[in-house]
Amino acid sequence: MDNWKKTYGHKLVSATEALRCVRSGDRVVIGNACGGPSALVDALVGREPELQSVEIVHMLAMKPAKYTEPNMEKSFRHNSLFVNGPSRNAVAEKRADYTPCFFSEIPRLFKNRILPVDVMLLQVTPPDEQGFCSYGVSADYTVAGAECARTVIAQMNRCMPRTGGAKIALDAINFIVEQDEPLFELTPPLIGDVEKKIGENIAGLVPDGATLQLGIGAIPDAALLFMKDKKDLGIHSEMFSDGVVYLAEAGVITNRKKTLHAGKYLATFLMGTQKLYDFVDNNPDVELYPVDYINDPYIIGQHEQMISINSALQVDLMGQVNAEMIGTKQFSGIGGQVDFIRGASRSWGGKSIIALPSTAAGGKISRICSVLDHGAAVSTARSEVHYIITEYGIADLRGKSLRQRAQALLAISHPAFRERLTFEAKQDGLL
Repeated sequence: MDNWKKTYGHKLVSATEALRCVRSGDRVVIGNACGGPSALVDALVGREPELQSVEIVHMLAMKPAKYTEPNMEKSFRHNSLFVNGPSRNAVAEKRADYTPCFFSEIPRLFKNRILPVDVMLLQVTPPDEQGFCSYGVSADYTVAGAECARTVIAQMNRCMPRTGGAKIALDAINFIVEQDEPLFELTPPLIGDVEKKIGENIAGLVPDGATLQLGIGAIPDAALLFMKDKKDLGIHSEMFSDGVVYLAEAGVITNRKKTLHAGKYLATFLMGTQKLYDFVDNNPDVELYPVDYINDPYIIGQHEQMISINSALQVDLMGQVNAEMIGTKQFSGIGGQVDFIRGASRSWGGKSIIALPSTAAGGKISRICSVLDHGAAVSTARSEVHYIITEYGIADLRGKSLRQRAQALLAISHPAFRERLTFEAKQDGLL
């Protein structure tokens, strides 16, 4: 114990001192989502006048990404692995880039030096008695980034919940910056009538003893609302949020029936409110592992009755899913949708679900469409899709012909658009 305390003292510096190690032309990887080390990012941005062509790589940013602002281009170039609010405009305006990649394969980009990591910025808990720090709410690609980086800088935050699973030794950290601050909290989504109906449709496909993968937002939370009468559900998910906590407290989620890691909540990152962070802190039943394990379709598929629940922006009448683009504009990213769809399809009794409202723009646009928008990418291929769910019902596309798919999807589209969609389907030769 005394050895690590001595090591700790030698590595303790200010954020400004730590970030002096970043050189022009470096690639800097930042920890994901609510695990992002804001004190370190601010110190990096503070070096803007003296740096050139620093590439900043990450997925979700939860706070304003100052390095993507206009006039920062000479110093910083953001390479986004999943576009969200803070990076969306910069990507659209070509001041930042987007790299499409399955979430499960991001660690491979670092390990195989496709994207060599010069500096890793992460946020961890203080060390335990053995000198190991928990990755807290973000293991995902952060573990691989830390393992592969030339220099590892850790913001040590006593507000970070300590989770089981992945951990990092002090010896693997080059610089320690002590900065305590509350984690970013997500405002719980508003659940309307449409989301409730979709959630009810989803819950009807979930048997007792199932293992769940859930995204974030109103639809997954609504689905959990209708699972209060289920028994012995389990969690093996890319992430989970507050909705899982409520069902855990109600005794619905026990993890007892899980095929792998029985009794454990498994995820690769966490996002939510303080309620979630309090639930996972020092909870021996919560474990976070790198995304190349959690999202590995082979691992996912070993769970019996694996239920994957994801969302989309559009689904065409052949069953192709666009989950990431609005026309030619990159709105989000691929993430782990395909990882879990493939995993659930391998699972005995498994089901993969794509759930979405039938319309967008206040009812003016049908999300079920004859063809995807011009320029939009296919996130999930038609050959991999199983269930599509809207508030109007469930379309089971597995083993269906193109004609049968079009009929099933028309039946769950908004009634106001069915006549036009039927006409377009006939024109396109689907009906």
